[in-house]
Amino acid sequence: MSNLTLTREWDKTFPKSDLVDHRKVTFHNRYGIELAADMYVPKSAEGKLPAIAVSGPFGAVKEQSSGLYAQHMAERGFLTVAFDPSYTGESGGEPRRMASPDINTEDFLAAVDFLSTCDLVDPRCIGIIGICGFGGMAINAAALDPRIKATVASTMYDMSKVNVEGYFASEDTPAQRMEKRRALAAQRTKDYASGTYERAGGVVDPLPEDAPWFVKDYHSYYKTPRGYHVRSGNSNDGWNVIGCQSFLNQPLLAWAGEIDTPVLLIHGEKAHSRYFSEYTFGLMKGGNKELMIIPGASHVDLYDDVAGVIPYDKMEAFFKENLTRIARVEEMEELFDRVSAHADHGGEIEVLREYYESGLWREDFEADEQGKLPRLMKRGVLSEDGLWNLLESDPK
Repeated sequence: MSNLTLTREWDKTFPKSDLVDHRKVTFHNRYGIELAADMYVPKSAEGKLPAIAVSGPFGAVKEQSSGLYAQHMAERGFLTVAFDPSYTGESGGEPRRMASPDINTEDFLAAVDFLSTCDLVDPRCIGIIGICGFGGMAINAAALDPRIKATVASTMYDMSKVNVEGYFASEDTPAQRMEKRRALAAQRTKDYASGTYERAGGVVDPLPEDAPWFVKDYHSYYKTPRGYHVRSGNSNDGWNVIGCQSFLNQPLLAWAGEIDTPVLLIHGEKAHSRYFSEYTFGLMKGGNKELMIIPGASHVDLYDDVAGVIPYDKMEAFFKENLTRIARVEEMEELFDRVSAHADHGGEIEVLREYYESGLWREDFEADEQGKLPRLMKRGVLSEDGLWNLLESDPK
């Protein structure tokens, strides 16, 4: 039984689609925090579905960008959940408006827990999408949890990097970092004495004439009818002043180089934040990593459909190709191992024969040759000699 208060009417910043069914769901993370989410299921769904968990931007709520992405992907055949991270939106957690590189990464893993046990979902086919600051959380989650078979980070921030270095490494000296630490330590003392947490403020409003262009970009979304939401921190009074303290010494992307599964990074050509995706792409290895730059697009152009540049077609193809292929090879590998180990295989070898002769085996073999499959994935079934010899040992 949920302890959360969930809004039942449609209160999103985007119109409801007639192609999907929508309902509220809840699940908990390993810290016991209950998370609120919107589930979107394609009305044309049959059988178990591939699934995607979506969150972000950092300081936003599921009624904004993440819900829009989730609904679009559901229209394309995926079961999706857009969730509010811990301490924000309709999700649980006290005090409100705190952020954590650990807990917010865990929120993605909790969504995978939920999807892995959902009767409507094929647990072999689960991906995630992180937007803005939750793009970095998604990358961290992908490095931690092999159940995540494909990851998209859209217009991402590395929240550790920006807190440690400032924008464009403008605060990247030991003295500047110590100044931040001292300010946060003093704020903690002040907050504890007062019994409250002072808020840092959301996107600045009214907008100063000399505001940087990327602040104007944020304002055009969060502070206007285009993207304003009453539960969004960015639209209102923001995070707690000390809310992001942990990012100063907890690097999110430390293990990005060991992500084995496919990753698609999407960023706008004109986005102030583009360097985060480029930096992250440089950390990752393997032929299944891709950086897609959207010509002329700003950071916020990838928040909604106003500019019409979010590459939904590309994301659909990325998830369908990779989730389907990885699940298929895993299934065939298990079958290959069983048949190889037992002479009495109950006819299962015919499934392997059909796979080999259908052309799918060749597609998977060539994808492996191109580095598109996880490096550490078992792939004995893609050994042509091994599979051929097995099939020849049991002729029709």
